[in-house]
Amino acid sequence: MKSPIRILHVVTRMDAAGLETLIMNFYRNIDRNKVQFDFLTHRSDKGFYDDEILSLGGKIYNVPPINPFHHHTYIKALDDFFDSHNEYRIIHSHINTFSMYPLRSAMKHRIPVRISHSHIDNAKKSLFKIPFVLYTKSHLKDYATDFFACSDMAGKWMFGDSITTNSKYVVLKNAIDTKKYLPQSEIRVKLRKALQCEDKFVLLHVGRFTEQKNQQFIVKIAKKLSNSYKNILFLLVGEGPLKFKIEKSVKKEGLDNYIKFLGVRKDINQLMMAADCFLFPSKYEGLGIVAIESQTANLPTLVSNVLPEEANISPLYHALPLKLDLWCDMILQSINGFSNKTRERHNYGLQGGYDIGTVAGWLQNFYLENWK
Repeated sequence: MKSPIRILHVVTRMDAAGLETLIMNFYRNIDRNKVQFDFLTHRSDKGFYDDEILSLGGKIYNVPPINPFHHHTYIKALDDFFDSHNEYRIIHSHINTFSMYPLRSAMKHRIPVRISHSHIDNAKKSLFKIPFVLYTKSHLKDYATDFFACSDMAGKWMFGDSITTNSKYVVLKNAIDTKKYLPQSEIRVKLRKALQCEDKFVLLHVGRFTEQKNQQFIVKIAKKLSNSYKNILFLLVGEGPLKFKIEKSVKKEGLDNYIKFLGVRKDINQLMMAADCFLFPSKYEGLGIVAIESQTANLPTLVSNVLPEEANISPLYHALPLKLDLWCDMILQSINGFSNKTRERHNYGLQGGYDIGTVAGWLQNFYLENWK
């Protein structure tokens, strides 16, 4: 049997976050007899998906983290890697503007297909990163041959209008296994019992604890609503650098009975079946794949109005500015209209073009047709 072609994905680390989960969705749904994924990571410690990657036949390599003040060490590590790995003909980089560096090294080592993939419409801002982001962003087009984005907004931010009107630009939807998210009443009953929230109105949030995901806003919502509505529970799923800070804030505000931290979970689809409302108050997003998942789960979905239009795939979607009173009023409307009747099973994800089977098939064909 002919060996599969091997695609090198460049990531930070394969943790349980949005873009990493997306890549794994693609990986699970391609024909791995034809296409295999390998990963070049920027952390030496183990990622959430590492064991699964190895079990599927993938390989994992690592280089040092990018440091704007010592980037020559990083560049040398990239060059050393490509010097010793000449089997790759396609590199697919997911580290936003910093993709400039691996793509430049890949071009230097004559890798013909070099994909830059935008997953976000804004970069984290700090005093030392702003000029670095501008520099790397301005040179991306010099080294990439193909340009992918999760939404048109993400593409325009990363690449600019000259690229987004180019034939080499593609909006590749952040696809999911839509059938997994369709509500099942048996799972809802079982999980709500396990979480001891059978009689609660449950609001779910899924995201890494970072400034971008804005969990502190949810703490403010909980504080305001708990003054008048006692039968409410917030479930926060994820890990991240700001988790301890949010936990301290919850304790300080006396909200331990209203907010539960669930850590990283593998049953996000089932949690969405158990919940009554989904909250996603991000400060910026390229798409917000969990909002696609929550709508596919037929869950009322409240998001900040920074998400792109592509995230709106159902009547359940409500985009709001980050004003506390507006969010609380919308949640109260959901509570007042709440009943335990069987939830609808409209497959909004499939209708919106977000089904993994279709999108993974397109990506597999792209890799095979462009392998040179």
